Parts: sequence; C-alpha cells; structure tokens
Amino acid sequence: MISPETFWTVTILLGIGTFLIRFSFLGFLGNRELPVWIAAHLRYTAVAVFPALVTPLVLWPEATGGETEPARLIAAFAVFLVGLRFNVLAGIIAGMGTLYAMQYLLG
Repeated sequence: MISPETFWTVTILLGIGTFLIRFSFLGFLGNRELPVWIAAHLRYTAVAVFPALVTPLVLWPEATGGETEPARLIAAFAVFLVGLRFNVLAGIIAGMGTLYAMQYLLG
C-alpha cells in the first residue's frame, strides 16, 4: 500500500498533466481553423484506434478463457466489410448483430 500523501500527490499531478495535454489542443486551437492537412489526418483517428481496441477482444477474449472463437472471428469480418462500405457506426452495429446471431447459432 502507498501512503495517502503519495496517492493524493500522484492523483493531483496526473490530473494536472491530463488537463494540460487536453488544453494544449483544445485551448490553443479551439477557436482556430485547423490546417487542411491536419484535419485530413484527424479523420482517420477512429479508423486507427478502433481495430487496436477490438483485436485483442476478438483473438484472445476473456469470456472464452483466451481461446479464439469462430463467432467472434465471423463478427469481426462482418465489421470489416460493413465498415469498409459504410462507416464505423454501421460496422459496430453489424458486428454486434452478427456476434449475437453467431453465438446463438453456434451455441
């Protein structure tokens, strides 16, 4: 266990650090027009982050004890196809529906 003083010191410093990181982007650039090349790169943030969050849950899910499951692989493929054709939200909805359907059908 750490002492209460250490805990609160670290908590306050992390809070200040988090605020400064967010303020550096929002506070300084919030009222300004972003350059076109930065705005173009920011459009791909969700597309870059989403697979990094989902891949471990598909390949090594805790729900199955870390064993890869066919239902999750099929759902991930459905997300990929629908997301490629439409958008991230449509892919998420299609993946949820496919996962539940495959879990029902495959047992």
